[in-house]
Amino acid sequence: MSKTDTSETGRAAEEAAGAQLSTAPQEETVVGGPTLGVVGWIRWFWRQLTSMRVALILLFLLSLGAVPGSLIPQTSADELKVQAFKDAHKTLTPLYEKLQFFDVYSSVWFSAIYILLFVSLIGCIVPRSWQFVGQLRSRPPGAPRRLDRLPAYTTWRTEAEPEQVHEAALTLLKGRRFRAHTAGNAVAAEKGYLREAGNLAFHVALIVMLVAFAWGQLFKSEGGKLIVEGDGFSNTLTQYDDFKSGSQFGTDELEPFSFKLESFNGTYEKNGPQRGTPRTFEAAVSYSQGGADKKAVIRVNEPLKVGDSKVYLIAHGYAPVVTVKDGRGKTVFHGAVPLLPIDNNITSTGAIKVMDGYRDKNGKKEQLGFQAFFVPTFAGAGKGTMFSQFPALDFPVMALTGFHGDLRVNSGLPQNVYQLDKSKMTQFTDASGNKLAQRMLPGETMTLPDGAGSITFEKDVKEWASFQISQQPGNGLALAGAIAAIAGLTGSLFIQRRRVWVRAVRGEDGVTVVEMAGLGRSESAKLPEELGDLAVALTVQAPPAAEAVPETAEEPAEDPAPSGEADK
Repeated sequence: MSKTDTSETGRAAEEAAGAQLSTAPQEETVVGGPTLGVVGWIRWFWRQLTSMRVALILLFLLSLGAVPGSLIPQTSADELKVQAFKDAHKTLTPLYEKLQFFDVYSSVWFSAIYILLFVSLIGCIVPRSWQFVGQLRSRPPGAPRRLDRLPAYTTWRTEAEPEQVHEAALTLLKGRRFRAHTAGNAVAAEKGYLREAGNLAFHVALIVMLVAFAWGQLFKSEGGKLIVEGDGFSNTLTQYDDFKSGSQFGTDELEPFSFKLESFNGTYEKNGPQRGTPRTFEAAVSYSQGGADKKAVIRVNEPLKVGDSKVYLIAHGYAPVVTVKDGRGKTVFHGAVPLLPIDNNITSTGAIKVMDGYRDKNGKKEQLGFQAFFVPTFAGAGKGTMFSQFPALDFPVMALTGFHGDLRVNSGLPQNVYQLDKSKMTQFTDASGNKLAQRMLPGETMTLPDGAGSITFEKDVKEWASFQISQQPGNGLALAGAIAAIAGLTGSLFIQRRRVWVRAVRGEDGVTVVEMAGLGRSESAKLPEELGDLAVALTVQAPPAAEAVPETAEEPAEDPAPSGEADK
């Protein structure tokens, strides 16, 4: 081999060795990037989903998604309000329907957030729970080599033996509810495990509340019933005015009971700026579960509890008693007609429908309908208003407008009992050709033309109350979850996880050197205070030693001469 080849070989070896020792970035030829594959992507997605950051984002999205459910009328709560909203907002309605804003809590996007949050919490809690169990089963770690580097530290010298110091420290820390043991030449102790337990309890409580919410939505039942004084209700499906239930609820699960509205009592503020404000809303009822009748009073936010069902008082109004007679004087209708309030002073409106009306001159059967407008406290004739001035029955007046024809109750289409379908009806007219309408006081009668009969506003005006009967099986579980969440959050915020080490070793001079140090999972001003308190308590068993006297100071030295004399 020639010298040239030898030198080139050596130069190449030197370059290779220099490249291995160099810290400069190396140019690499990348053939192909790493690929995760299907399993890798699934693992990556699972790690992201079960991270605390994603769980907080989903929780925020869930609360954000509930905003339209609070501001926009929901079909599950009140279909009439939803229809009124759609009629008033023609432009927004198509957009809201596409976004499912009228059914937020059963929408696809809200359910997706709900399920992802549920899975995220479970995936986050399970590994942390096993880790926490492992921490409970293990002992506190041994002391670091340099305790003086920890944020809370103290030291002193004592005449006590190291074994005595360790035994006293172990007894002291266990008495302060630390988990403590001797590890080598030090005592290791730890406290504050309830912080992590509270954190886990908070997350478990969130899952409990989510389960309770889902359970309540699947198995709930909720219905409304308007009852006039003297009438009753039996908890069967056919008795409800409106009824909604979860997808897993069966009608055979309705609580078997019945109740009767004996009387309703409402009082109002009569003077001052709050005139007309309700003061008392009470519905006196008698109810039964198959046995003897029991008496009860239902108030606002004080429902009647019957088994798993609750009966809430949600509204009230007036039901004037009217009598309708045909042209021959035969009574074709008599009863209280509930009217719906339209303002806070219970100005009310509704419809009176008489199926068995009269026969006209040609012998054709005609049905009767009356549009009713009722005020419990009339302002007085000539005051220019027909609206009520006060909610109580101080001066009741009812205005009636009469119609005849076909009420279309048998048309096969759903019809509101409080509204009059006038599409096939004609308003009565008097002899002068004017449309027939009359304002009536209790006891007055309006005579219908063409021998159609008459209608009398009786002196009796009854009151009605509207009740909501609901079964919410998840309420108790949700309440327990909420209480547990608050307790867990309180523990995770106010309890600090901390470790304390006490080391006692014999020094070169034979005196024991004691070191105490503390370390917290988070910064807190209480850790140095607690360590100081522990040190003071330990010095009772291991008091600080007196300072050793230097050997040169065993015999007193001669007093030095004054400076002036020394100068002399």
